[in-house]
Amino acid sequence: MDYQAIISQFEKLYKKEPKLFRAPGRINLIGEHTDYNNGFVLPAAIDREIVYAIAPNQSDICRVYAMDLGEEDEIYLNSLKESEKRWNNYLIGVIAVLADKGLKVSGFDCVFAGSIPIGGGLSSSAALECGLGVALNELYGLGLNKRDIAFTAQKAEHEFAGVKCGIMDQFSSMFGELGKVFRLDCQTLDIQYFPFKQEGLKILLCDTGVTHSLASSEYNKRRHECEAGVEVIKKAGYSDVKTLRDVSLEVIAEFESKMDSVVYYRCSYVVEENNRVLEACKMLEAGDMEAFGKLMYQSHEGLSKKYEVSCKELDFLVEYTLDKDNILGSRMMGGGFGGCTINIVKEEGLDEYVEKISEAYKAEIGIPLKTFITDIVDGAGIVD
Repeated sequence: MDYQAIISQFEKLYKKEPKLFRAPGRINLIGEHTDYNNGFVLPAAIDREIVYAIAPNQSDICRVYAMDLGEEDEIYLNSLKESEKRWNNYLIGVIAVLADKGLKVSGFDCVFAGSIPIGGGLSSSAALECGLGVALNELYGLGLNKRDIAFTAQKAEHEFAGVKCGIMDQFSSMFGELGKVFRLDCQTLDIQYFPFKQEGLKILLCDTGVTHSLASSEYNKRRHECEAGVEVIKKAGYSDVKTLRDVSLEVIAEFESKMDSVVYYRCSYVVEENNRVLEACKMLEAGDMEAFGKLMYQSHEGLSKKYEVSCKELDFLVEYTLDKDNILGSRMMGGGFGGCTINIVKEEGLDEYVEKISEAYKAEIGIPLKTFITDIVDGAGIVD
C-alpha cells in the first residue's frame, strides 16, 4: 500500500494532518463451514489491507472519501441512516453500534483505500469495519479492547450491511500475529496461536474470478441441513449434543443409515473437518508442512463431494495441482461457488508455475486467472 498517497489525498481534501490506521484481510488455511456449527477454524491476517487516514473535524458531520472509487459521502451523526453508497453503510454501521453502546464520537474527516480484492473471499468488509473501529477507539479514547472492536464490527455488518456473518473474519483482522495462524474455537471464542513455517514456501491465492448465484441460497440450505442432522442425533438419545461440534467421528458413523443421505454427508463433512483442523495444528507444531498440505487436499475433497459447495472452476484449480511436485496443498477457501483457492507452494519455480496454471485456466475456463502471493502479518492497529 502507498501510505503516502493516502496521506496526500487527505491533506489535499481537508488541509490538515491525519493519523493513519490499518486493518488486514484474512485467509483461512483449513476449517470451512465449521464456524456456524460452533467448530474450529484456522485463519491468519494477511498483507492485503484497508488503510484509513483520519482526523477529527470538531463538527457533527463525518466526511469520508473512498479513494479507490473516487467517491465521497457524508455521515450525519444526529441522523444515522443507511446510505445509497453501499460501501458507506459499513462505516455508518460501526458508528451506530458504538452509539448504541453509549460511546459517541464527534465528526471526523477520513480517506481510506485498500489492497484487498473485492469478492475474493478475503474479508474486505471486516477490514473496513475493524479499521474504522480501531481508528475511532484511538481518536476518542473509547477504551475498547480487540474483542470489543471485533464484535462491534460484526454487529455493524449484521445490522447495516445485512450480512449475517460469523465472527471469524473480524477476529482474524483484529487478532492476527506476524508469521502465525490461530485456531479459533467458535464455541468458546478461545484463541491459540501456531507458527506457520514459511521458509522456502509461499501462500498463493488463485482467484477464479467467478461468483455463482447459488452461493447465498445454498449457504442457508447447508445450515439447515446441519441443524436437521443435529436433531436426528439428539432424538436418538444424544441429548447433550447441541451442535455438530459436540459430535465425534464414532458417533456420526452410527448415523450413516439412520439419516437422509444428503444430511449425513453434510454432517460427516463438518465433523471430519473439525478433526482436520485439530490435526493440522499438530502438523504446524511439528513443522510438517507436507502433512499439513495433505489435510488441505482432504478438506477440498470433502467440500466438493460431501458438502457440495465447490464448482468446476475451483475444482479445476485444485485438481491441476495434484501432480505438481512444488505444491504441498490446495483447497477452495470461503463459502464456495467461486472465490479463491489457497495453495502452499515451494518458492523455487513459483513464477513458472503461476504462468502455467494461468495459461491452463484460461484455456479450460475461458477467463483470466488472477493470482497473488500473500504473507501473514499482524492484526489491525495504528501505522507509525
